[in-house]
Amino acid sequence: MRAAPVLLGGLLLVAGLAWYLGWRPPASWNPWAALDVRQPPNLLTPYKLSRLRDDPGLCRQVLATSALRYRPQADSPATASCPLQNVLRIEGGQARLSSSFLASCPLAVAYALFETHGLQPAAQRVFGQPVVQVDHLGSFACRNVYHRKQGRLSQHATADALDISGFRLGDGQRIVLARDWQGDGQKAAFLRQVRDAACDSFNTVLGPDYNAAHHNHFHLDMGFWQVCR
Repeated sequence: MRAAPVLLGGLLLVAGLAWYLGWRPPASWNPWAALDVRQPPNLLTPYKLSRLRDDPGLCRQVLATSALRYRPQADSPATASCPLQNVLRIEGGQARLSSSFLASCPLAVAYALFETHGLQPAAQRVFGQPVVQVDHLGSFACRNVYHRKQGRLSQHATADALDISGFRLGDGQRIVLARDWQGDGQKAAFLRQVRDAACDSFNTVLGPDYNAAHHNHFHLDMGFWQVCR
């Protein structure tokens, strides 16, 4: 039992010496370094995303590493039913959007990570072509979970969630969750790859396998729960 503290002490000593001599971890594994959207998500990504919530300057620095097109939005009054701060209107990325959407900075960056490292690679693997449009059902909505009159606020109430309903490919093919999730064809395989990849960028990913309320969309959010369904 005494070996563990000795081993830990030795590791800390080695790490301290390495730091003193000038060694630094790569930026993607340095918790104090800004997130770079061009680098794949890793275990530090949720922490780095959380740093963006209250730091607009850091948010702009991170977004500069992405392909997102966006406009900053003015903070809403503190007296609003669902006040918003450090929120952006996302107008597109590598793929166009069915419409623009409001997003907290963490959601915006998570979407950029998802598109770069999950969505587009999956489209190339399965179809050999890119996604050119992402169809969605919206993001910000000042409401409770499942539209209940009582209960906790939805992640949509803080612009921390996005519901994606389908995709359009470069050759014009449409992929719709409500129609194409079931089965074992290319479109179903693609949607499952997209769902799994989204779990690397978002904290919560809920799709048709979760419950009937999500039969036609992926719910992607930045809440506290780590769920991939």
